[in-house]
Amino acid sequence: MMRANQKPKPHAPPRPLFSCGFFRRCTQSVLSPTSPHQQPRRKPTTTTTSSSSSSSTSTSQSFTQWRFPHHLDQTPSTAPPPPAPTRPPPPPPLPVSNTLQETYQIAELHLASVSESDKLLALQLLERVVVPDPPSDPTCPPGLMRGLVSCLRSNRIVTAKYVTKILLALCLAEGNRHVAVEAGAARAVVETAAGLENSAVERALAALELMCTTAEGAAEVRAHAMTVPAMVAVMARLAGRGREYAISILAVVYGRGGEVPGEEIAVAPAEEVARAVALALEGECTARGRRKGAHLLKTLEEYGRLDLSQNGT
Repeated sequence: MMRANQKPKPHAPPRPLFSCGFFRRCTQSVLSPTSPHQQPRRKPTTTTTSSSSSSSTSTSQSFTQWRFPHHLDQTPSTAPPPPAPTRPPPPPPLPVSNTLQETYQIAELHLASVSESDKLLALQLLERVVVPDPPSDPTCPPGLMRGLVSCLRSNRIVTAKYVTKILLALCLAEGNRHVAVEAGAARAVVETAAGLENSAVERALAALELMCTTAEGAAEVRAHAMTVPAMVAVMARLAGRGREYAISILAVVYGRGGEVPGEEIAVAPAEEVARAVALALEGECTARGRRKGAHLLKTLEEYGRLDLSQNGT
C-alpha cells in the first residue's frame, strides 16, 4: 500500500520494439499509438523532388555511360578511302596499210617518237605484218632498222620481245642482213645478250647467226671484244637451239675467216673456250649444235690454239 506522503512515480515511456535507428523512426511515426502526438512532417516541395530526381537520373546516366560506353564512341570516325585512280585505256593499234612500204614508213615515224607508247604501237604493228609472213622485198629502210636497234638497247623486257621477233623475221631476207649490220644490230645483240630473257636471247642469236653469213657481219662479230665471253656465258645458260646458235657464232670467230689479211680478231684464250664447248656438248644440245661443236674443237686443235691431246680433253 502507498503511504500518504509518497507521490506516485511517473511511468517510464514504453521501450521501442526495435533498437536500431531505422525502425525506431517507424515506431515514432505519427501512426504509432505509443508515441506522443507530433506534427506531421512536411512533404518536400516539388522543386526539391524534381531536382533530386534529376540529379539521381543524371548520376545514373553518367554512371551507365561510363560503365557501358556506346558502341559508336569506340569506333574512330574515318573518312572513306579515295577511289583508286583509273588507268587510261591503251591507245588503239595502228592500222595496217595496203603496202609494206607504207607500213615501214608508219613504223619508222613512231619509232622516232620520244613516247614509249608510240614505239610500242610501232613494234606491235611490225609484229602483225612482218612476223607471220617474213618479206623478202622491199628491203627494210635503214631508219627503221636503226629504230629497232635502239629499242633493243633499251633493255626493256616487253620491247626486247617484239624487237627480237621482228629482227629475226627481217634477217631471213639476205638484203635485210646487210642493212641490219650497217645499223649496228650485230654489235647490239652481242652487247645485250646477257640481259635478255631466254626466249628473246635465243631469237637474237638466231638473227646474229644469219648476219654472220655476210662478210661484214662476220667481221663485226670477230672484232668485238665481248663476243666470246658473251657467247660462252649464253652457251652455259641456254640449252637446245640457244646453245646451238652460241656455238655457231663461236665457230665464226675461230673459223678460217679470221685469216683474212688486215682483219683484227678479239679472241679469248682458246683453252677456256674449248672447256666451255666440251661442257656444253655433254649437256642438252641439238644434233646440229653437236656437229658444230665437234668441228669447233677440231678447228682449235688444227690452228694450234689448243693441243687437246696434251690437256686430255
